[in-house]
Amino acid sequence: MRGRAPTRAAVIFTALALALAWAVALPLYFTGGLDNPLTQLVAVGMMAAPAIAALIVVRFVDRPQSIPRELGLWPLRPARRLFVYLGLAVLIPVVIVLSALPIGAWLGVYPADVSEFSAFREAFEAQSGGLSLPIPIGVLVALQFVNVVIGGIVNTIPALGEELGWRGYLLPKLMPLGAVPAILVSGVTWGLWHAPLLLLGYNYPSAPGWLGVLMMCGTCILIGAIFGWLRLRSNSVWPPALAHGVFNAAAGLSLVFARAGEPIDTVHATVLGWTGWIVPLAVVAILLVTRSFSGPPPTKLSDTVLGERSVIRDAEERQARAVPPSLL
Repeated sequence: MRGRAPTRAAVIFTALALALAWAVALPLYFTGGLDNPLTQLVAVGMMAAPAIAALIVVRFVDRPQSIPRELGLWPLRPARRLFVYLGLAVLIPVVIVLSALPIGAWLGVYPADVSEFSAFREAFEAQSGGLSLPIPIGVLVALQFVNVVIGGIVNTIPALGEELGWRGYLLPKLMPLGAVPAILVSGVTWGLWHAPLLLLGYNYPSAPGWLGVLMMCGTCILIGAIFGWLRLRSNSVWPPALAHGVFNAAAGLSLVFARAGEPIDTVHATVLGWTGWIVPLAVVAILLVTRSFSGPPPTKLSDTVLGERSVIRDAEERQARAVPPSLL
């Protein structure tokens, strides 16, 4: 039976996360917009806003027994299940980002060049001051996938700031409404959170601000659903945080396989555009049909018994004494 969603806490969290994002980004509107050299620093600061909002609401509104458990930071077990979903967190974003490119090329909205990699070659030569490639272009392209993995791991730290809010807190809080409403609401909220930068031309430089926000909401619904599946099935926020980091690192692959001299309209092409929604939409549909958003799969009996004993022991301890929320 579906319970009543704790909408008050979710609304407070959403208001805080959006307000903090605007507070961090607002100076850009008076200091050159995206041309401000501190734009990337502002973006990283914005990524901390959902985590701050979640910690405030969990600490002062929800007051659970353990804040790390509430947000999915802990426990890191069953270890085997966690590592499986961490592996999927590396693989799935790369597949989604790459799948958008041939689909976009086939539909005529992505200017692909998978033989000469001319746009990538041009960008490399521009950054190196006109120097010729030190190694064959194919080897350099292959190394970009290594960079994606390394960059994804590094990006996990700032991405955790978002994931603690969106998938660590908000999505599980909305799940009593049902999987589809929870995915839609959390996805739209995530998309709107990007608005301070989108209205300045971020991600969709050729589109008006309102269209950029609309497109980002669509992208966030679908990508957020897949990240949410990782969160719910692993019962941990670490797989979606890693997936988010890899997704951000892999986004640049659209330049690697592009043709030089032709602009890429992200409203139509790449994972940000409507052609990039086709594969994740199919994946989310399958997950919904198979009811895969219900929670983590059953673990072996010993884990289940130990978990039940732990729950009973925690309940007995709470009855014996009043314990303030844990910050550990």
